[in-house]
Amino acid sequence: MSNLAPGAPSSDPSGHLLPAGEKGSEATAACSPFSPRGEGARRADEGAPGATKIIRPDIRKHRPAKTTQARQLRQNETEEEYHLWSDLRARRLDGYKFARQVPLGPFIVDFLCREARLVVEIDGFQHAESAADQSRTVWLNNNGYSVLRFWNHEISRERRSVLETILAALQGRIEFNAERPSFYSPAEKR
Repeated sequence: MSNLAPGAPSSDPSGHLLPAGEKGSEATAACSPFSPRGEGARRADEGAPGATKIIRPDIRKHRPAKTTQARQLRQNETEEEYHLWSDLRARRLDGYKFARQVPLGPFIVDFLCREARLVVEIDGFQHAESAADQSRTVWLNNNGYSVLRFWNHEISRERRSVLETILAALQGRIEFNAERPSFYSPAEKR
């Protein structure tokens, strides 16, 4: 018999508190020191019988060389990155949290809003018509990230409209425009 008052939380065999009134019968059946597998793992298990599972590497995994490179980029930021970061940092843009110079897979992105899966890139003249940037954007799109690109001079001269564009992308009020393809979304069909 338990010494707990009626309605008080109880604990399962592993010592974790259960909501008031729940006994731990389900917990005793699967008593494990590890947390249960997540929904994503359950969905992967539902594949066709005998099908080979495709295990995708976690693109957010820390890679020491990329982390060191990102640190160096943060220390040697351009003037445009400095100005835009001053407007994005500390949830200053409508409460959205941004990080700068973030390693994502084989790349380092200028600014990232993880919550909205939005990447903001600032490009100089050396990026004009860059095939490497196009393949980078395709890779980011294939991994579920939208990419918003701005030229350096846009940050310097039109920062307010740049911030309004970023906010519109975060709020889903912007769509891909073939005439001015500065916004690339994985959901868009090109």
